[in-house]
Amino acid sequence: MENVKIERIEWARLTGERPRKAGCNSRLGEHGLHVRPPIARITTSDGASGIGFASLSREKAETLIGLQINQAYDTESSVSEEYRFMEYPLWDLVGQIQQKPVYAILSGKNGDFKAPCYDTSLYIDDLHIDDNAEAASLIASEALEGKARGHKAYKIKVGRGAMHMPLEKGTQRDIDVINAVREAVGEDATILIDANNGYNLNITKQVLAGTADAKVYWMEEAFHEDARVYGILKEWLNKEGIKTKIADGEGGASPNLIQWAKNGLIDIVQYDIFHPGFSRWLELGPELDEVNVGTAPHHYGGYYGNFVTGHLAAKIKNFEFVEWDHATTPGIDDSNYSISNGYVNIPNLPGFGLTIEEEPYQKALKENGFIVNA
Repeated sequence: MENVKIERIEWARLTGERPRKAGCNSRLGEHGLHVRPPIARITTSDGASGIGFASLSREKAETLIGLQINQAYDTESSVSEEYRFMEYPLWDLVGQIQQKPVYAILSGKNGDFKAPCYDTSLYIDDLHIDDNAEAASLIASEALEGKARGHKAYKIKVGRGAMHMPLEKGTQRDIDVINAVREAVGEDATILIDANNGYNLNITKQVLAGTADAKVYWMEEAFHEDARVYGILKEWLNKEGIKTKIADGEGGASPNLIQWAKNGLIDIVQYDIFHPGFSRWLELGPELDEVNVGTAPHHYGGYYGNFVTGHLAAKIKNFEFVEWDHATTPGIDDSNYSISNGYVNIPNLPGFGLTIEEEPYQKALKENGFIVNA
């Protein structure tokens, strides 16, 4: 890759559509039907190109024209910190040049590859329904839609009593929903729950006790990170014989989170796949492996994270799940990816195995994007 330079950058924001609207979480309103990933394509002086998620302005793109690829990437340190705002197109480009999937670059092995995933679409979609049993039945039916798409793990948004419903009724509905989903998807499926900091310690205990038979695998963002309260929760879980893991790290996570994980207060870390990003996860994941802490990057709403997150499993022993936010996005051909039996089947293709669909991408370039040339 020596003397290979960036010669052209194209950037546009695409619009994709989920199978159905995503409702509320414990603290926000409806998340809606659409995803809008920003996708850049970089082309080099020798005609190679790479595509990927990038939050990028025209001015920032102009500073990259003429950059030598080996200034931004090397096999020892991956994408250097200075250029990680463009790391996905750069990783894809390296894969194209080497004619290897990113997972093969990371592991040194070729061949079929897959990573476990979960359906992240079970939002609070039931606020229009007064009866708890009817509401629980609705969310269970949504889980079955995910099962039909090949999923075997399901994350359920909870915390209805935080702001959307009276506390007592909302908390009971959370319990009813979790139990109904378990009944619908069967004993061999994995159930995850996410309160988006909408619980406190006592409500967390109430919900986990009320769903003990559902065997919740993780409790995500029960409340804002608090070492003392997590310590008490851990003691209670052990006393009750409940094996639910504690997961946290999305959004504005505490700077103490990694140390708390190393101290045994948190079982699974969920920093975002875009910020701090893929290259940072390649540094952090093995560090968490050493203390037997799980890796489960967050990316909801980013679409592109569906495809790139699983490549980390080639490098991180305790990789838990890809968060899968299903959508169809004109401009990106993701047809080489598939889900079956609870796994993302990752294609044995160069880079991240995604390609540009030219007509919709060019249309988006004209409507909201830009092109920068040498």
